[in-house]
Amino acid sequence: MPPQPGHSPGASLRRILPLAWPVFVGQVSVLAFATIDTLLVARASAADLAALAVGGATYVTVFIGCMGILMALMPIAGQLHGAGRDAEAGRQAHQAVWIALGLSALGCAVLVFPAPFLALARAGPEVAAKVRAYLLGVALALPASLLFTVFRALNNGVSRPKAVMAIQLGGLAVKAPMSAALVFGLAPLGLPALGAAGCGIATALAMWAQLLLSAWVLKRDAFYAPFALLGRGLDRPRRAPLLEQLRLGLPMGASIMVEVTGFTFMAIFISRLGTTPVAGHQIAVNLVSLLFMMPLAIGNAGSTLVAQRIGAGDLADARRLGGHSLLLGCSFAAVVGSAVFFWREQVLGLYTSDAAVMAAALPLLAWVALFHVADGAQIIAAFVLRAYKVATVPLVIYVTAMWGVGLGGGWVLAFDLPGSVPLEWQGARGFWLASTTGLVLAGVALSVEMGRVMGRSGVVAMGRRP
Repeated sequence: MPPQPGHSPGASLRRILPLAWPVFVGQVSVLAFATIDTLLVARASAADLAALAVGGATYVTVFIGCMGILMALMPIAGQLHGAGRDAEAGRQAHQAVWIALGLSALGCAVLVFPAPFLALARAGPEVAAKVRAYLLGVALALPASLLFTVFRALNNGVSRPKAVMAIQLGGLAVKAPMSAALVFGLAPLGLPALGAAGCGIATALAMWAQLLLSAWVLKRDAFYAPFALLGRGLDRPRRAPLLEQLRLGLPMGASIMVEVTGFTFMAIFISRLGTTPVAGHQIAVNLVSLLFMMPLAIGNAGSTLVAQRIGAGDLADARRLGGHSLLLGCSFAAVVGSAVFFWREQVLGLYTSDAAVMAAALPLLAWVALFHVADGAQIIAAFVLRAYKVATVPLVIYVTAMWGVGLGGGWVLAFDLPGSVPLEWQGARGFWLASTTGLVLAGVALSVEMGRVMGRSGVVAMGRRP
């Protein structure tokens, strides 16, 4: 690929935004799956909302861990595309399909037998039954979701995010009406109200629709011809490329799973405090997840460009794009997080009119500005590191910050283990205080590691020892 002009943050922004906005729209449409479910189920019953929180946390834990492994294809394909080796990138995509199939079998087994998650949540019989029904639905969705992740990783790696975005919007068009119909039922058609379980079924229908659309795009769009993806069957599993993807993907998947479970396990532990606290937490998590989509999109776009410039041998431009991605993402996060903080009551009013649930959610949003900036810094730095195929050090950082400080510290504060925690730091607020602290530590540590890796790559490029 030819070198790219422009050294200023503004020049980098003009290169990042065309790749970032489709990822943002696509990821918002994915998050809209959960947002629609939360809005609908919140108007069904508190028990269904609590079941959605626990069931959603379980599904996200399984899916995100598997997805992270498959996303190793993105920097691999990006570097190969930058070097002009598209057919090899296509062969790597075939190997990723085999990994997706294996992960689907393991993930579905966990979702169909969720006893460990229910035990952690200490869910009552009513909520536990609703959780199991929801998880059966999303278990049907998992294979399609993981196979679509292969399509997504390849397209993002080769600067083709609009194709992914269009299909994700199509999935949302299926999901929204199906969720509404299945949650509340359609009496004239004899369709009963299924509550949270209806959300799981609707997700399965939407994800299989997305997978079929992606197959149609691969067949009809001439852009994919150089990758030789179709027309020769699925390549047999090959040891070398499988190991290459797993060496990068396993720590990536573990890092993403640690990051996400830092929040999903919050829902499970907070559910021990009662239905209202976990309902308030579910709303707050959905809101900060929506805010997270912009730094995620910038990190995704920055990682794609950095990987391609590494493949093309332009390490100076790769370093510049990595640094500017972090700067731009944190700036956006500071502005948006501050706005939500100042109008948090009005924002919560969009989710629910239940005074008790609003009262539970409102204190959690007091942390949103700092939380969002730290969240943006850590995800962008992690994405840039993945472009350099660095994943093990981020995993250590995530385990320390998200599990050690976030979950461990949250447990101590929320349940007042020392017996001297101030009342305002107990309960769900304790988990959010600890998680924000963990995110700040992760953001700082990953940013420092990103600077170290980029600096080392520059020394290597000049022929000196790092």
